[in-house]
Amino acid sequence: MADTSRGTGGLAFDSKKRSLPSELNIFIALILIVLAFEALGQLLPYMNNQSFLFDTRDRFDSIFNEARLRIIILQVSIIGIIALGVTQVIISGGIDLSSGPLVGATAMIVMSFAQTELVNGNPNPKAVFGAWAFDLPVLIPIMVGLAFGAFIGAINGALIAITRIPPFIATLGMFLICRGIAQAWTRGKPVSFPTESFASIGKGMMPVMWFIGLAFILHFVMRYTVYGKHTYAVGSNEDAARMSGINVERHKVMVYMMASMLAAFAAIILSSKNLTAQSGMGIFYELYAIAMAVIGGVSLTGGRGSIIGTVLGAMVFGVIQSGFTYIKLDAFFQLMAMGTIIISAVVLDKVRQDRATKRN
Repeated sequence: MADTSRGTGGLAFDSKKRSLPSELNIFIALILIVLAFEALGQLLPYMNNQSFLFDTRDRFDSIFNEARLRIIILQVSIIGIIALGVTQVIISGGIDLSSGPLVGATAMIVMSFAQTELVNGNPNPKAVFGAWAFDLPVLIPIMVGLAFGAFIGAINGALIAITRIPPFIATLGMFLICRGIAQAWTRGKPVSFPTESFASIGKGMMPVMWFIGLAFILHFVMRYTVYGKHTYAVGSNEDAARMSGINVERHKVMVYMMASMLAAFAAIILSSKNLTAQSGMGIFYELYAIAMAVIGGVSLTGGRGSIIGTVLGAMVFGVIQSGFTYIKLDAFFQLMAMGTIIISAVVLDKVRQDRATKRN
């Protein structure tokens, strides 16, 4: 017999209905994945008893393989920033497929406003504009990039909220538009040689610092502010949210603007880190960002998920990618395995929701 007690209003509490927080489940899964790769390093004959995360050759001052850890967190940090925005979109009941090409378009535009006049004492060979655009204060290319992201997000949000176009179609169209902008900006030619102040934005471990800082801020926003509460309300039940007084259309525009601005900021960091911008930047980024959110427990039906879960999902994604490279899995098999993992995460989310519905 279930252990129940009476609470306010005579409601019964059943301890058997309690479940672990989804973030804890993801953290446990992360540990298990690490242990699985450690075991494969010992079991696979061609691995020669290598360790996945630990230093077995006394190359570092700590027991961990710092180089691998650094690579894992660096490779997920920029896409992770995009995932923070995608998380809000999915929680609100939508989807955003335009973030990857938006990265490419924003990188091209931003870098053209961040160029230095002289390269090794000679005129910049990759100059896009005239002398007026050289050596501008670093705030200018940043503001240009964020403004472009806000503009694209406002269009996405308006199409979805006002014209009622399905989010998949609206953002797919913007996917193509942004990729076209990226290619047309300089006719496909890369834009390079930024100022030192712009290059410092993505230097070293700065992408990781930006990711952690934004995750902390957005966790607070989604959990404790009106914006966050309205986002969950719209995703849970749009009609009920509208009846409760929430301006659903305006809020959707805000969510898509937030997501696009985060994608634009990711483009700023990426172009700064690489010291160049190319029209092909951001390929598959939108899919990887959605995968991080889904692995992190964000429900594709909307109304459920968290920033912390997405951060953990990003770490799981990074560990899996690094682990596949570690065990020397061919690139095409890596894509197939990653797709299988994403589908599995969605299936598990569906099973979890069905069980929660039956318990209630």
